[in-house]
Amino acid sequence: MIPRDFIDDLLARTDIVELVDSRVRLKKAGRNYQACCPFHSEKSPSFTVSQDKQFYHCFGCGAHGNAISFLMEYDRLEFPEAVEELARHQGLEVPKEQGTKEDPGKKQQRQDDYQLLEQVARFFVHQLKHHAHGPKAVDYLKSRGLNKEVVQQFNIGYAPDDWDAVLAQFGRTPQTRQQLLDLKVATQNDKGRTYDFFRDRIMFPIRDRRGRVIGFGGRVLGDGSPKYLNSPETRIFHKGQELYGLYQVRQVRRRLERLMIVEGYMDVVALAQFGIDYAVASLGTATTAEQLQTLFRTAPQIVCCYDGDRAGREAAWRALENALPQLKDGVELKFLFLPDGEDPDTMVRKLGKEGFEQKLAEAKPLSSFFFDSLLSQHNIGSTEGKAALKAQALPLIRQIEGEHQRNLLEQELSKYTGEFEQQRRKQDLEQVNSRGKMQRADYNNPNRHRWTPVRLLIRLLLESPSLATQCKEVEPALLPASDLAGLDLLKEIHGFCSSKPGVQTVHLIEYFRDHPQKSAISKLLPMDLPIDDDNLRTLYQDSFAKLLDTFVQSRFEQLLSKSRLGTISVEEKQELNQLIKAG
Repeated sequence: MIPRDFIDDLLARTDIVELVDSRVRLKKAGRNYQACCPFHSEKSPSFTVSQDKQFYHCFGCGAHGNAISFLMEYDRLEFPEAVEELARHQGLEVPKEQGTKEDPGKKQQRQDDYQLLEQVARFFVHQLKHHAHGPKAVDYLKSRGLNKEVVQQFNIGYAPDDWDAVLAQFGRTPQTRQQLLDLKVATQNDKGRTYDFFRDRIMFPIRDRRGRVIGFGGRVLGDGSPKYLNSPETRIFHKGQELYGLYQVRQVRRRLERLMIVEGYMDVVALAQFGIDYAVASLGTATTAEQLQTLFRTAPQIVCCYDGDRAGREAAWRALENALPQLKDGVELKFLFLPDGEDPDTMVRKLGKEGFEQKLAEAKPLSSFFFDSLLSQHNIGSTEGKAALKAQALPLIRQIEGEHQRNLLEQELSKYTGEFEQQRRKQDLEQVNSRGKMQRADYNNPNRHRWTPVRLLIRLLLESPSLATQCKEVEPALLPASDLAGLDLLKEIHGFCSSKPGVQTVHLIEYFRDHPQKSAISKLLPMDLPIDDDNLRTLYQDSFAKLLDTFVQSRFEQLLSKSRLGTISVEEKQELNQLIKAG
């Protein structure tokens, strides 16, 4: 765990305007800075960055947060990676909390592993150019239509057809020989003889999201078996979590609207050569939930490209099942099935970039593939078939996180099961019955956006956290428990600000990042206060006084009611008399 104090200090050192401007060109607009939002498409700028508060907010899509949030969303980093990236810019080392401190030996081991695999990758590149059999490998790459530039871009190399070329080069000590075995660059046979794991293969280095080599994929030059040989699992390589080519995609495209996932390394490279530089490949397995989670964090639209045969459709269905819990509103999963005998490599060479992307535009939405697959298994011409369809489809649909996507698929299912007409008649009836209520709804109330004392107090603390320590007479924690909207959140924010003298808005945003009421905070942050900065303290004190009046009035009415009913106690009668005198 990263210490909270370090995160607070890091945020205080970071200028969010400088950070955002390095990725999105900002323009000064009054006290703040503006740009077209990098998180959704728009023509007029609604994305605002505040240098005073060190946070950003988009009035169009609602994206908001601090410097860490921005790096997580824009660079698609996990929280620890975003902190490390900020720390690197500040020249700081990220510490770990006592008790959770990483073993220095393990950390050094990982660094040594990355360094060794990088050296091995360069060795394979060197062999492609200089080994006696290198021309054979070069001829193979040319026969596959790959040019020099794309081979260099992906650091494609050649593993010689030697017993121990890598071992001889790097395994000169018992320690490095063991390291090569641990990283599965070398292996042992039943007789205990050690030799290279990859031999006479075209080599594709697999890089993680930070560009570090973590494993390899080797493609046989001829028709041997297996066609592809991948690094087994190691202490730094977990194939179900990684995607081949994602690092290269991120290098050439900062902002991604679409990602395509294919099955082979050669497909990724060939597509990139034709300008379709947003393809990645799973690593010899069905697309996993972890891989899909990474994909959805990187781009809003994912296209799964599979063979059109039975095996391809089964792989697509497994990907769909893994994707359902990851589906949020605003992301899209589609499926492209290629003709028999074709793969992305051959298709892009036949159709070219425009033709292939036209095929992508025709990819099936998840909903179409979902129901096409299920309807092929159930006869909905019978009651039993409809029941079976619903029994299989509904548990899958209910895994979807996005409320709108989930509701639309349930509605689509109801059309096939015959329940749609029943639901529509019920909704029509409810709409007629509620029409009178809708006319009286708060929607038409001109004061629906009025500032309540609780809203004002929260907004003022978000604007100026120091108010909590400056105004000792304002103490929300002393107020009795109540169902008053926002009161519990006010108490929590005030308590945090009181316990952290010198805390700033940016720290508040970070502390409440995962709070259940974070949406309420995000809505209040960009709202303009009905007063200038010089009078914030006065407004803060007055707002608390009004809140106290609300509680006093409520208590007075409660005691008065008890008095009229004859259920008031002696102590409560004394309290009522004091309230009458005070009022």
